[in-house]
Amino acid sequence: MLDSIIDVLMALWHQDFTTLMSPGSAVMVYFVVGALIFLESGFIPAAPFPCDSVVVLSGTLAAVGVLDPVLILVLIATCAALGSWAAYVQGRWLNRLPKVQGWVNAVPQKRLQQVDVLLGKHGLVALFCARFVPVVRSLLPLMMGMRANKVNKFHYFAWLSAILWTLLLCSFGMLLPLLPENISKLVTMGLMAAPVITLVTALLGFVTVRLRKVWQEQQAAKVKH
Repeated sequence: MLDSIIDVLMALWHQDFTTLMSPGSAVMVYFVVGALIFLESGFIPAAPFPCDSVVVLSGTLAAVGVLDPVLILVLIATCAALGSWAAYVQGRWLNRLPKVQGWVNAVPQKRLQQVDVLLGKHGLVALFCARFVPVVRSLLPLMMGMRANKVNKFHYFAWLSAILWTLLLCSFGMLLPLLPENISKLVTMGLMAAPVITLVTALLGFVTVRLRKVWQEQQAAKVKH
């Protein structure tokens, strides 16, 4: 089982259509794609997973007959929405912790009301845009779980944004076979690498800010002495 999962993951990464089109591999492809989308949409540690490119590649596999187009669209949209719900539940749970609740209470009430209004007015746009950004894809639903009180509205935003995201990327993937093979592979490999590059850039930015803050504190301490 584990070997099969690893084989499919490597085949997806290397765009090995021969392996992906082998008899009996379709079920494992559905399982791996669904699991990747759910984990990356719902859990921040899974942010490096290249889910955008996996969705695009799924569209390509559907276009060449490896996967069923309707089934893969339903699977990806469902896993993306359920992943957002998992992140939302984590936010609701974290909000009950005294430490986290203390952080929330420290924010002026006026600011919290502004956040609630923004989430209410722009929830769909925010969730849709967040789906294209690693970490933010699972971070925003978590934050909404901490602040948003209307669960029904969240489900509406989560499902509609998941459907739009899936249709957009899968449709793009279905068009890739129309391109020359070398260009199609370059585009897909670029999509595979994009989440990792984005995450590394964000981490480097965070480390740089922290180091600059420490350096400024050291300089301030020297001036006082």
